[in-house]
Amino acid sequence: MPPDRLLLDRMATPIGEALLVSDEQGTLRALDFADHAARMQRLLRLHYGTLAAQPGAAPAALRHALEDYFAGTLTALGGIAWATAGTCFQRAVWAALGSIPAGTTTSYGALAARLGRPAAVRAVGAANGANPLSIVVPCHRLVGANGSLTGYGGGLPRKQWLLRHEGALA
Repeated sequence: MPPDRLLLDRMATPIGEALLVSDEQGTLRALDFADHAARMQRLLRLHYGTLAAQPGAAPAALRHALEDYFAGTLTALGGIAWATAGTCFQRAVWAALGSIPAGTTTSYGALAARLGRPAAVRAVGAANGANPLSIVVPCHRLVGANGSLTGYGGGLPRKQWLLRHEGALA
C-alpha cells in the first residue's frame, strides 16, 4: 500500500550526509546521500509518483540503528522496517540482497543463480542499481565475478569504505 506522506530527514554519517525518507508509520522508504539527491528524487518519482517528501524527522529507532551500524554494530540494520515499490523481480533482488551477511560479498551471477534465474545477471545489476534503500538493502555487497568492486550508486569510494567497515575488504 502506498504511503500517504513521505518525510525527509538528514543525518551525518562518516561517508557523507544521508537523506532518510520515511512514511507516516516510520517505515524507511529511501536512503541515499545528499550528493546523489537527484537520483533519489528520480527513484521516489518512479515508486511514488507525484508524492513528494516533506521535511520531517525520521523515527528515532531508524536513526539509532544507523548510528549503531556506523559505530560498528553491523547487525543493527536488520531491525529497520523498510518498504518500497518496484517490480516483483526488483523486490526479489532487494530481499535477496538483505540475506547477504555483513562482512561478506557475493557476485551478481551468484545472486541471479540464488534467485533461480542464472541468466539474469544484467537484470540483477539493473535492479541493484535501482535500489532506493542504500546501505539498509546492502547493494554494496555485490561485486564482480572476479571479486572486483563494480558500480555503486553512492560512488565506489563509499562502497569501498562500507566493505572495509564490514570487514569484507582488508
